[in-house]
Amino acid sequence: MQPERTIKRARRLRRTPARAEEFFWSLVRDRALDGLRFRRQVPIGFYVADFACLSARLVIEADGGVHALRTFDDAKRDGWLTSQGFRVLRFSNSEILARPNHVLAAIRHAAKEPPSERLRRPPSPEMGEGRRI
Repeated sequence: MQPERTIKRARRLRRTPARAEEFFWSLVRDRALDGLRFRRQVPIGFYVADFACLSARLVIEADGGVHALRTFDDAKRDGWLTSQGFRVLRFSNSEILARPNHVLAAIRHAAKEPPSERLRRPPSPEMGEGRRI
């Protein structure tokens, strides 16, 4: 069950998206990316994922400048999400805006990998995992 304040926070974040989040949403909404259904500002446990495709167990994070100061918090959160069977891909806001085809290619690649394979290997910086630009 989702804590009420996490749900309220998700609703607030949906109303005030960052520019990169709006742009990314325009690329993936309505199953536009290979038929994958993405949701935005999704409560998962005590966290709110920027975007999630639940069927592929994939979380996409659009990282603004503040994330450079929160590496410990992000690592803790990513660890928890991974322990729940999610794969977390992080892209900087500037990368989403400047290289959307690269971002979408990384997501396509990640969505095709079976969840059992995700749990066996470390994150790949080439595919947007654990990387900050």
